[in-house]
Parts: sequence; structure tokens; C-alpha cells
Amino acid sequence: MTELTNPKSPRVKAARRLTKRAFRDRDRAFLAEGPQAVREALALPGVTVELFATAEAETRHADIVGAAVSAGVPVFRASGEVMAELAQTVTPQGLMAVCKFVHVPLSSVEETRLVAVLAHVRDPGNAGTVLRTADAAGADAVVFTDASVDPYNGKCVRASAGSLFHLPVVTGLPVDKAVAELKDRGLRILAADGTGTATLDDVDLAAPTAWVFGNEAWGLPPEVLALADEVVRVPIYGRAESLNLATAAAVCLYASARVLRQI
Repeated sequence: MTELTNPKSPRVKAARRLTKRAFRDRDRAFLAEGPQAVREALALPGVTVELFATAEAETRHADIVGAAVSAGVPVFRASGEVMAELAQTVTPQGLMAVCKFVHVPLSSVEETRLVAVLAHVRDPGNAGTVLRTADAAGADAVVFTDASVDPYNGKCVRASAGSLFHLPVVTGLPVDKAVAELKDRGLRILAADGTGTATLDDVDLAAPTAWVFGNEAWGLPPEVLALADEVVRVPIYGRAESLNLATAAAVCLYASARVLRQI
């Protein structure tokens, strides 16, 4: 196994530059940090390009390193200084993979009974958590529209907790085109927004549905709300002013999933 001790070496610098979106787009590659993300990346054949592991992580996560070796993925033993250069967390867990982009065109997604559409979602932690929630709720795809954060942002990848590698992720579509294609497939478009006149208790969820979620601070703009078949708000029964984006998305997606699983 090749040992890397110089944080300024060409290989380390090539990986480190993937923290910048321009380089990710150019190289069509991104960083997956931590054992959960790396394990799920390795489960998809051909996605992981190379793996950096500290000596401690090699021992602690021997199964993951072994899976990389078995898959023919180059593994490099990284010093603490090298891992600190690559990591985007305060306390790195000692594993970092360079991965190929995994997103797909919406046209390639075969099953679309439940879809999450992120429109104008800028916070990567929120976006990654919605992706994780959609995966847990059994959604068929998550669409990151062109006005939303990059799903390959390091914080978004970490917040997804491996779900980025579990279900189809679509990127770069304008929200109107995404909605139009989903409507053509027969999906009902529900916009989750605090301005909705209907509440989640009022709507019939027994049909294929695409939920559109917006920016946590200011919600969905009027032109996006106008694209929806209905604007729906999550009812607040207590005294809280509102729910954050990820929590509201979880409530909406699970409400749909529960009904659709009974059909």
C-alpha cells in the first residue's frame, strides 16, 4: 500500500481541489468522507476511484478497506496531516474516497410514485438531510433543480449519510422543466409551503406525488407555487412558529409513503 505523508503531493492536491464545485464539475468527481459514505459508495460498482485511509482507520474499518481492495480500488495510507488536508470536518474519521458523479437524467428513472423536488434549497445540510429522508421514506428519486445546492457539496454528501448512493438523484433541471416532466408522467405536484390554504390533513395522497420543497428562510417563490396542483402546509398544532425544511419534508414524504404503501 502506498503511503502518503506530504499534504502538498500532486495526488493529495488533486483530491483536495474537489472541495470546489468548479473542479468537481470539471473532473466529474467528488469526495465522500467517513465510513458510512465510503461503504455505500463501494457498494456501487465502478463509482469509487480511490480511497485514502489512515492507519487507525485501516484497522478500525478493515472490512471497508478490504472491500476496496477486492474491488480493485487503489488504497493509499494517509498520514494525519494528509487526512486533515482532505477532510472537511473538525474531527476526521480517517476515510476519504474520490467518487465519480452518480446523478442520472430524470428520463432514466423508471418508477416515479413518490419524488422529492428541491427548488431553491441552498443549505447543503438541509438538502442532504432531505435526501436521506426521501431514501428512508422509499421515494423513487430526488431532483436537485438548477437553483439548488450542489448535491456533491461535502456537507450535503455527509448529511445524506450514504443515501446519495441509494436512489436516483437528478441534478441541474430548471424547476419548471422538472415539474412538466413529472406531470407528463402522471404525478400530482404538491408544493410544501407555509402559505398553503390546504393542510396536510386535507389533501388526498392516494396518487403518485412529487413534493416540491423550497428555501427554509423564504419558502417557494410565486412562480414555483403557480406550477403546483396544490400548495400544502404542514399543520402546526402547538405554539411553534414553523418547522424547519428537513422536518417538514419528513412529515410530507412519510405521509405520502404511508398512503402509497397501502394501495
